[in-house]
Amino acid sequence: MARDSFNSKFGAIMALAGSAVGLGNIWRFPHETGSNGGGAFLLVYLFCIFCIGIPTMLAEFIIGRRGQRNPFGSFRTLAPKTRWYWYGGLSILAATLILSYYGTVSGWTLEYFMYAVGDSFHNQSSAEINNLFEKFVSHPYKPILWHIGFMVICSLIIIMGVKNGIERYTKMMMPVLLLIIIALGVRACTLDGAQAGIKYLFYPDFSKLTWKSVLAALGQSFFSLSIGMGALMTYASYINCDDSLLQISTRVVVADTVVSILAGLAILPAVFAFDVDPASGPNLVYITLPQVFDQMPLGYIWGIAFFILLTFASVTSAISLLEVCVAFLTEEKKMSRLKATILSSAVITILGVFCTLSFGPMRNVTLFGKTFFDLFDSISSNFILPFGGILICLFVGWKMKVRDVYFELSSRGKYELKSFRVLMLIIKYVAPTAIFIVLMSSLGIF
Repeated sequence: MARDSFNSKFGAIMALAGSAVGLGNIWRFPHETGSNGGGAFLLVYLFCIFCIGIPTMLAEFIIGRRGQRNPFGSFRTLAPKTRWYWYGGLSILAATLILSYYGTVSGWTLEYFMYAVGDSFHNQSSAEINNLFEKFVSHPYKPILWHIGFMVICSLIIIMGVKNGIERYTKMMMPVLLLIIIALGVRACTLDGAQAGIKYLFYPDFSKLTWKSVLAALGQSFFSLSIGMGALMTYASYINCDDSLLQISTRVVVADTVVSILAGLAILPAVFAFDVDPASGPNLVYITLPQVFDQMPLGYIWGIAFFILLTFASVTSAISLLEVCVAFLTEEKKMSRLKATILSSAVITILGVFCTLSFGPMRNVTLFGKTFFDLFDSISSNFILPFGGILICLFVGWKMKVRDVYFELSSRGKYELKSFRVLMLIIKYVAPTAIFIVLMSSLGIF
């Protein structure tokens, strides 16, 4: 039976951009920018994402397309009789843990979409909206139902396959997502007092740039691009061999960066226009912004549009993580796609229930001093992802044959690569060193 794959380069770009574009762009990026000095942070972030992010993404693409399998199978194919395939297992663990708590937050987004449709934020005070959030996330079963509902949506898309499921729906959702975020950005920038937010986002104040800010920008670039989760490697195995990996990675990174900046333009000008702290963290989306939309002209419409945006971003990222697990089970354990999806979704959903209850009945249940939500987040974001990124760079830079790397990057010699030596230099030395610094920082050593 022929292996499923993307039907077009555009479909591959939309799927990969959908994997990269998620809540990290729309929620975390404005929050990180607001917490680390605005424009100066943005400049460092752009440097990191283009000079280090693209080469690291390319390394993951090379392994996936060369191996033509899931992360576990690709490493076992490219490095037989070695233990490199252990990284494949690590990426499957990362995808499972990340989606378990990501599904929790995505479930909140579905609930807040319903709040927006029901105009539940109208004439509510800050305290009342805060109580609405606290009451919902601490509810004993309502967030669980939304978490399950979100996983069902993702599962239905994955069951349809790569071409008819992932590619079809990301090609539908990503353009709509882009149109919504452009509209929100234009509206926010036309508010009275929005200029302060625009200046805060783009004006570089290097006096506020600290070593912590640089590390935050570097970490955000890896988190935003979904590096080290196995999703990019899995999707790369579905890319046509004649398509340029360099072109695809550049376009995906540009799309991801544009969405991040547009998210900043959609949120920060509105935040400044209504005199709200831009560094208010997760509360920015679920507590602060509902107040802002309620005060805006046609705020009812903009609120609905914003939570549709969040929902689409959540789904496109989540299905890429679920596909990592499903691809492993179908290719290595010879399961049908239906059974593999049901099993993967069931395991992730059960783990996600513990994460969801971390804000309610199980908020006082901890392991190593952390709730299940925080523990899964810490293990995956602070350890597995940076460690996986280092292994990817080392494998492509030092383990694979140079001619095989060039063969994949040039699409069998179809494209000329004038920057090949520079790319290899970054993959072998610069990127793993930078990621190692992020790893040491996240572990509290630096």
